[in-house]
Amino acid sequence: MIRKLSILDRSRTREGHPAPQALRDTVELARAAERLGYHRFWVSEHHSVPGVAGSAPAVLAAAVAGATRRIRVGTGGVMLPNHQPLVVAEQFGVLESLFPGRIDMGLGRSVGFTGGIRRALGRDTGDADRFEEQLAELLGWLDGSQRAHPEVHARPAEGLRIPAYVLASGEGAGIAARAGLPLVVGDLRARERVTEVIERYRAQFRPSAAGSEPYVVVSGTVAVADTPEAARRILVPEAWSLAYSRTRGSFPPLRPAEEVEALAMTPKERELYEGGLSGHIHGTEEQVAAQLAEVAGLTGADELLVTTSTYDRTALLDSFERLARVAGQAGP
Repeated sequence: MIRKLSILDRSRTREGHPAPQALRDTVELARAAERLGYHRFWVSEHHSVPGVAGSAPAVLAAAVAGATRRIRVGTGGVMLPNHQPLVVAEQFGVLESLFPGRIDMGLGRSVGFTGGIRRALGRDTGDADRFEEQLAELLGWLDGSQRAHPEVHARPAEGLRIPAYVLASGEGAGIAARAGLPLVVGDLRARERVTEVIERYRAQFRPSAAGSEPYVVVSGTVAVADTPEAARRILVPEAWSLAYSRTRGSFPPLRPAEEVEALAMTPKERELYEGGLSGHIHGTEEQVAAQLAEVAGLTGADELLVTTSTYDRTALLDSFERLARVAGQAGP
């Protein structure tokens, strides 16, 4: 069993609820996660994505940390190719200074997913290839070892210990290993691929100041309810949103499960929708416990980062409460 559980929330918008509500929902979910004993709570970075309100993770992380007291808070992640490493170091230096000992710096190598977004950010697809170089520069701003700009210092970040994590699939695993940093890898629907990435990371890992041994966080959707059918319905809004985006080019707000289930779908939409429902960890507490034990055996993961989104916030919170019980970490 993977007993260390964490949450990544993407601030998904819901039909009839504006984007500001999605951000407030994220903060409220973080409070609940702390109460339930979750280890960390992360937020994400998405630019110009319909249906996702989380565009400024460092800002949202500050709101989450300010609304909580003990849970670790961070990003899953800041997409480093979109930013200057100095600015990222400064942002996390401020966060760590305000909330000492609670801040994580999860970093990814993606750039804006359309040409228009990349142009607006002043980036192109080739910037992702510089991720390893940018990561080294960022770490140098934190420990004071960077020499490219000897007259410049990242204040208040320099000298602070801010744990860094690399979000990766494929090539990124090697980057994490060479830097001696923890690896975050998903999603669990492709468990064979995830296992291969983890094995490559462990084989290539080089001890560093950040850690003497590999550390693996696996991420994926988990839904727990009193019946398998109820757990599956938690997955329905996101599965339809994904199917819609792949057939119509727009990622819409989440719709209630009962509305989605009543929709007439084209054969292609139905295929994508059913595919979006398959492979996730879901079911009753006993069923999910068995599935998590299987994942633990396959991956040897140190931590599970849960990425579930759905329209029904009550069902979502109930799922997280049940999952905490499964892991034996339910709060008072």
